[in-house]
Order: sequence, then structure tokens, then C-alpha cells
Amino acid sequence: MFDVITIGTATRDVFLTSSLFRILKDKEHLKKNGFLTGEAQCFALGGKIEIDKPILTTGGGATNAAMTFARQGFKTTALVKVGDDDAGKEIIKELSGEKVVSLAVKEKGNGTAYSTILLAPTGERTILVYRGASENLRREDIPFDKFKAKWAYVSPGKISLNAMSIIFDELFKKKILIAFNPSKYFLGMGMEKIRPLLNKAKVVILNREEASYLTKVDFKSVVGIFKKFDEIVPGIVVMTDGPNGVMVSDGYNIYSAGVFKEKSIVDRTGSGDAFGSGFVAGLIHREEECKKGLCQIDNIDYAIRLGSANATSVVEHIGAKEGILKKSDFEKSKRWKNLPVKTIKLKS
Repeated sequence: MFDVITIGTATRDVFLTSSLFRILKDKEHLKKNGFLTGEAQCFALGGKIEIDKPILTTGGGATNAAMTFARQGFKTTALVKVGDDDAGKEIIKELSGEKVVSLAVKEKGNGTAYSTILLAPTGERTILVYRGASENLRREDIPFDKFKAKWAYVSPGKISLNAMSIIFDELFKKKILIAFNPSKYFLGMGMEKIRPLLNKAKVVILNREEASYLTKVDFKSVVGIFKKFDEIVPGIVVMTDGPNGVMVSDGYNIYSAGVFKEKSIVDRTGSGDAFGSGFVAGLIHREEECKKGLCQIDNIDYAIRLGSANATSVVEHIGAKEGILKKSDFEKSKRWKNLPVKTIKLKS
């Protein structure tokens, strides 16, 4: 029996850094040219760009989350699909080194997902993505007999809705608690298509823009967004808000907190995975302590603090995994002891 099974994507990542990668911000002109955010990462066309030493790492929502759970002391396994290549072998080797049991499915004739991250000196980045084998998880790949865990953390990338529906049904049938971090691909399907998945989730994690888009409730109406989700999700909804922090609803209260101050922002890659998996790890820790009669603080307060600390540590390093906290790192450091959490009642 595992504490957590993570399900989703695995990638081989290479980070390229250069002082010549520039960020341009010009909403008026860039939007007219197809850059909808009004921002672009630029370098000289036709030139030869000097870069620093390439940094090879691994990423993907399922392996990033698995690393958090393993370092927090949980017995963890990860279901991912990789190519039958060196990159896939490296991902499996890394998981094994962190004591994560790999349920990796190898696909012949297709490569492991690969990302090239162009990292600017400010920590902002552009990611070039090859999805490869990661999105091809099919029913016949899924080892249902090995779905033996207390929790599942699902970060699906572009895995098909059909495959995800089958996975959620099986997890739900086995009474495995589901934490769901829907990708942009799934959010783009709209509320009605992914409602059956949301209905089965114990925890749903997304950012404020995504939450507003999915519920069709105004971005400014935090209470309105949560009330819409509370009609659909029979558990906890986590809504991150960048540098403004996070808001969480359990259907009865809204909890809100800011962020820990970063020593420096080196790379934001993986910060969302770090927060989401850290939050769920915090919930599991507190539930286990409460079973032993050791409850001292609110479960959600603790989960927010662990998720925030994990995300802050990750952005201080290059790569999605380098800064992931061990349980002892979090518990023994004075840095992570205090993050005020405010509570507003939704209903009694």
C-alpha cells in the first residue's frame, strides 16, 4: 500500500540561460503581432547567441509531485509514460534514487517528452515543448491492480479525457482520495466536460485566472468563484494568485495567505507543482497527526504553509525539482515557521 500515487506527465528538460535573452513588454504593439500577453522573450535573429552551460533536469507534473511526496517521507509511486530511450531511462533512474516506485510505461517508436527552457536573467522563461509519449497514456497501459494508495495526485497534461475518466472512476471506486491539478488542456474543455472529474476530487488546485475562466465568474469575485466550485467539488478548492499568495475554500471557510519572501527568483518552472503537491502533503501530514491525537493547528493552515514554502524554495533554484523541500528542511528551519492565514466564513 502506497501513501500516494502520482499520475500524469514526465519530461526531460534542458535549461538554456543567457544574458542576451531579453524580455520586451509593449502591450500595444506586441498584442497586434500575436503576443496576447503583451510580453515577449527576444534575442537577435540570425545571430549566434552565447549561452551558459546547459542544465539537464527532469520535469512533468507527476514526477515533480512524486518528488515532493517522497521527500516528505511518504511511500510514493508514479504512473507516467515515457519513450524507450535514454531520456526515459534517466527519469526512471531519478525516481528510483528518490525512493519513488516507478510505474513508467515505455512506448517504442515515440520519444520521451522534452522541454527546452529559455531562461532570462530575471527568472522569466519561455518553454519549447515536445509532448512525445507523455500524452499517449491509454487504457491498456494502466496497471489498475497497482492502484493501491491512500491518495492520488493527478496532473494530466494532454492525456486524453477518456483515459483520465477511466483512471478517476477506478480511483474513486477504490476510495483513493484524489487531488486534481487540471492542465490548460483540460480547463479548455470547459466545466461540463470535466465536471465528472471535479465531482470525484477531494482537492482541486488551479490559479485564479483559470478558476475565473472555468466557472465564468468575474475574476474579482473570489467568493463567487468559490461558491460555484463548492456546488461541484465535494472537498477543498485551492486557488493560487501569483505573488498575492493563495486562497482556499473547504466549503465553509475561505483561507487566504500571502507568500514567503524569496531570497532571489531564479526560475519559476515547477512552482505550481511544488505548491500543489506541498499543499496536499501538508493535508496528509496533519490528518495522520490528528489520528494520533496530536492536532495543534488547522490542517489547511499547515498545508498552505508547506505548499508556499515548497514553491518558494523551488523558484530559488533552476529546475522543477532542485529546491523541493525534505520534511526536515521544512520543520527545522525558522524561515518557514510563520505565514499568517486569514479566515472568512462562507457558512456555518
